[in-house]
Amino acid sequence: MNRGLASLDAHAERLAETPLRDLIAADPARAEDFALRVGPLYASFARQHIDRAALVALFAMARERDFSGALRRLFDGESVNATEGRAALHTALRSDLSTATVARDAHFEAANARQRMAALVAQLEAGGVTDIVSIGIGGSDLGPRLAVDALAQPDARFRVHFLSNVDGHAVERVLGGLDPARTAAILVSKTFGTQETLLNGAIVRDWMGDGARLFAVSANVERAAAFGIAAERILPMRDWVGGRYSLWSAVGLPVALAIGMANFERLLAGAAAMDAHVIEAPLERNLAAWHALVSVWNRNALGASTQAVLPYDERLRLLPNYLQQLVMESLGKSVRIDGNAVDAATAPVWWGGAGTDAQHSFFQVLHQGTQRVPADFIGVVRGDHAHTGNHAALLANLFAQAEALANGQSSEDPHRVYAGGRPSTLLLLDALTPETLGMLLAMYEHSVYLQAVAWGINAFDQFGVELGKQVANRLLPALKGEAEADDVVTKALLAELKSRSRP
Repeated sequence: MNRGLASLDAHAERLAETPLRDLIAADPARAEDFALRVGPLYASFARQHIDRAALVALFAMARERDFSGALRRLFDGESVNATEGRAALHTALRSDLSTATVARDAHFEAANARQRMAALVAQLEAGGVTDIVSIGIGGSDLGPRLAVDALAQPDARFRVHFLSNVDGHAVERVLGGLDPARTAAILVSKTFGTQETLLNGAIVRDWMGDGARLFAVSANVERAAAFGIAAERILPMRDWVGGRYSLWSAVGLPVALAIGMANFERLLAGAAAMDAHVIEAPLERNLAAWHALVSVWNRNALGASTQAVLPYDERLRLLPNYLQQLVMESLGKSVRIDGNAVDAATAPVWWGGAGTDAQHSFFQVLHQGTQRVPADFIGVVRGDHAHTGNHAALLANLFAQAEALANGQSSEDPHRVYAGGRPSTLLLLDALTPETLGMLLAMYEHSVYLQAVAWGINAFDQFGVELGKQVANRLLPALKGEAEADDVVTKALLAELKSRSRP
């Protein structure tokens, strides 16, 4: 194990017998010193099971792993995606913080793409289209879907619908009630070879009956053209933009249609503000570094195998889904960049749900279960509605849950004992705006990258996604009765399927 990670064990053992509430009580300045503000985003790490000595060790590890240099290499467009031999230049889509030629060129290219994107938005706004169907999956779906759900207003010019699942029921539900003559569709696929997107896209294309309102975002213009989409309706996507980092690119076209191009630019500006903070702030005042180090501490020093994300704002209800892909597709690796097996646990399983609904679902296991589950609580100071009583109750529940998980409660009745000691980070946005959402998502991106740096893994490949798809492609002929499956269990399952299928 690398020395930085190994050094954490002694601190974990030292703190194991000290309840979290005692750590907090023993350090009156902790609430302020373990918190950071970056513009409209405030983060408190005071309820993490660490003390000042453990923090010193964590930041020493960050320097040993060269967090600052790793961030610089990311922004400068170096080949941080070593297993695929390319850069990961999603920061260049929104900010201009590098003098490196490759990064400057990427930023210029992204600006040109946004000009074309703005022209398409204006073209659709001037026409008779009322509904947009965005067809993609994974990173081509989750980021835009989250942003639209969080930021779109009821009186928006377009109603934007998302279609991802290859299940035929999904396409029927999305198209039900829509008028094909007043609907436009966007196929979002980097390779334009994604099975789910092409199958759903073909159904929507045929349903529309007119390719004039069919658009694409892809790095493979030839395949998109062969699908029947004219070149002027294809927006570019580059190989240095990974799917789960692509919201800031032309993949955000559905977002621009839902909230307007000016607000999409504000979303990018918020992410750019976080980029500037992350690349300029010293590690001890760097929000992404804090978040990454606390995540590594919880995973490796405390042995936490899961992580909850709990947004206390209905508009952020899809944030857990988005972060599941961002974190687990980036960090779910068991091999280091050098090809050797990792010597520490990597990504925990991320899951969660929106408060207060989640309190009546899985919070029982958070409070009294046998596992200690770290949590990220996210709240919004100012609600954009007139129901002040509801918002006060929402915030009261947010603060109460974080407090109760940390402090617990004793009782003579063992069934009513709350052990406490459940660590959490609390993130507060002044308001939910395009800027603050951009800042929040960019902070998570940078935290994920720095966790990968700590573990020596590549945050930007996702080979684990591919095997199941390859097997599925091999099985399609067997499902159609044109071939035999190789796997004995699959053969039995196919036989059962055939015996139960209608003629």
